[in-house]
Amino acid sequence: MHDNGSATTNSDANGHTSFRTFLIVWAGQLVSLVGSSLTWFGLSVWVFLETGSVTALSMMLLAATLPRILLSPIAGAYVDRWNRRWVMVVSDALTGVGTLVIVVAFLTDTNSLGVLVVVGAGASAFQAFQWPAYQAATSLLVPKERYSQASGMVQMAEAAGQLVAPFLGGVLLAFGGVATLLAVDVLTFAIAVVSLLVVRFPKPPASAVGEESRGSIWKEAGFGFRYVWHRHGLLALLVFFAGLNLTFGMVSPIFVAYLLSFTSEAAMGTVLSLGSSGMLVGSIIASAWRVTTGRVRGIVIASLVLGLMLLTIGLSQWIVVIVVSLFGGMLVVPIASALSQSIWMSKVEPDVQGRVFSVRSMISQITQPIALLLVGPLAEFVFLPLFDEGGRLSGGLFGEGETAAYGAMFFAMGVYTIAMTLLSYSCAPLRNLERDVADAVGLPGESVLVGGDD
Repeated sequence: MHDNGSATTNSDANGHTSFRTFLIVWAGQLVSLVGSSLTWFGLSVWVFLETGSVTALSMMLLAATLPRILLSPIAGAYVDRWNRRWVMVVSDALTGVGTLVIVVAFLTDTNSLGVLVVVGAGASAFQAFQWPAYQAATSLLVPKERYSQASGMVQMAEAAGQLVAPFLGGVLLAFGGVATLLAVDVLTFAIAVVSLLVVRFPKPPASAVGEESRGSIWKEAGFGFRYVWHRHGLLALLVFFAGLNLTFGMVSPIFVAYLLSFTSEAAMGTVLSLGSSGMLVGSIIASAWRVTTGRVRGIVIASLVLGLMLLTIGLSQWIVVIVVSLFGGMLVVPIASALSQSIWMSKVEPDVQGRVFSVRSMISQITQPIALLLVGPLAEFVFLPLFDEGGRLSGGLFGEGETAAYGAMFFAMGVYTIAMTLLSYSCAPLRNLERDVADAVGLPGESVLVGGDD
């Protein structure tokens, strides 16, 4: 890979160089994700202990989710126009500045839920640009036959954050407070920025689809919707993941409340770390595969396992059972995500992936803010009254009190996940996606890459 703009064939040497570039970027993002997971673990605990409210915790999580989703189509259009490496650099740097603002707020004792909501919304807006740039760049840095492997490695980076953050976060909270966690996160953003500054990304090859889509920023932003709409299999996959994300939007705040209803903060951190190690194992499995067929079936099987694990968590208040169930659920999440990412990378032309991946993110994740808006009222006005002393469901299968109410919510989410998965797979567009939607042209390993974009 050259930086002078001259045409070069995608030889083995060039492929190795590109994959080495991916590894450098991936390592920087891994460190950053660990830091970010530390921050959100610490802030989630702080908000719930300060307010005692699932609704307040959900509002903070909503602020960190909604701007990214709403801005995705416009962000994707700009990602395809701009230098993707610099989009990632600026996004990481500005997110780090936002975290530094929260550090100052805690050190000066001016921290509040309002401050966290505002900064979280800003960080979410920057992520609207960062993630599609990262995903689109990966398609150019990795040969097509290694897409599932690279996707598994990206999931592994997220798993590392899920694994390390609860345990390390619990220790840092006990000895240094929330400000210490945030300071570590600022340092990890700096490392991510440096890793991006020392590499170069190849320029995406032009495609007929990309040329036809050019126009105003609004036309280009709308292109991603039109692209997906005309590929029914990809649309079905998006709708399926939107259904899954309705569950995920509720799991995070309820899990914190569930564990804190019968354990300490330190015990919660240990449970989350042990259970989340399943995500690391699943990511290692996904990164070792070079899967090009049967990916939809793999996603469906993983989703059914996830539903069963949610059922089990809801039915038991034993720590060991919860850890094992969480491990099983987290094991299959990165496998399903990596298989889905591999499908999108192989089906979408590289020069329009910023727009298409942004629309993909918007549609598949739009249910998360809906879930966050619903989960607080559901918990506080429906499930908790049902399991209060004298409540209609008190003393039954799930027991009595807060723990029983949150357990029943997990059980309900498990039933929903299983039913939604089976219904989705009965639809032909999803079941036959890999056969009916053709692979894109111009992917690494198939064609010429043109120079570098820096």
